[in-house]
Amino acid sequence: MTRKTGWIWGWILISIGIVFALIFYFRESGVRTAPSAGVAAQRVFPFEPGERLVYKAKWFFIPAGEAVLEVLPDASFNGHSAHHFVMSVSTNSLIDLIYRIRERQDSYTDPKVTQTLQYRIKSTGDYPRDSIVFFDWSRMMATYVNYEKPERPVAIQPGTFDPLSLVFAIRMHRLIPGDVLELPVCDGTSVIHSTAIVASRETVTIGRDTYDTVLVIPDLKRMENIWSGRGEPTLRIWLTTDERRLPVKVESRIAVGSFVFELVSANF
Repeated sequence: MTRKTGWIWGWILISIGIVFALIFYFRESGVRTAPSAGVAAQRVFPFEPGERLVYKAKWFFIPAGEAVLEVLPDASFNGHSAHHFVMSVSTNSLIDLIYRIRERQDSYTDPKVTQTLQYRIKSTGDYPRDSIVFFDWSRMMATYVNYEKPERPVAIQPGTFDPLSLVFAIRMHRLIPGDVLELPVCDGTSVIHSTAIVASRETVTIGRDTYDTVLVIPDLKRMENIWSGRGEPTLRIWLTTDERRLPVKVESRIAVGSFVFELVSANF
């Protein structure tokens, strides 16, 4: 399997973060309407340390692995308090025969979740990585460092996030069908500009659980070499309409097939 194919799962998860990034920026920037004064003043977080969300993944109809999102206790970052979010991804024994993934991502944001401070990826699978993305807000640059080898910095804009932290940032804001969303998001190697639409309100059933959700469909123009281009949406994300705004289901279609992620466990 090629290195690019091995990045497929990572790009799916990054894409989820990109969609959340788009929505968050749309609400905060006032492109359509600014958040209500109560929301802006209170900044009530719908998550807290101890939250753990578990997703099962399928490749076509074949169980493929698991992804876990967690909120850890606040960390001390450069002498200041910071939110600490974690995502762990692993393939199961069957998919391990094709391509083995064991990866952990850590994201640190400022206390108000207005920007990323640092983004880390540690992978011990078939494509190992030990990378850190440093967000230098004084210079408005982000630098990707893998195994202590830095790459050329990339310019960032105010309010830029890494993909993981935005999974949590978006949950503080409600979504309205018909919204068109825009935002750059940075993973350290590039800044991706994209758009997405909040398409509709839908009921989603996963096992015995039924959720009232909104469907978000992104247009990821920078990923043409991975995402299928057959005219239909290549990525769909369903988020609950309650105060937690949980991402409960993700469907994607890429060059090597279709993937589905579904929420199977949520501890708060």
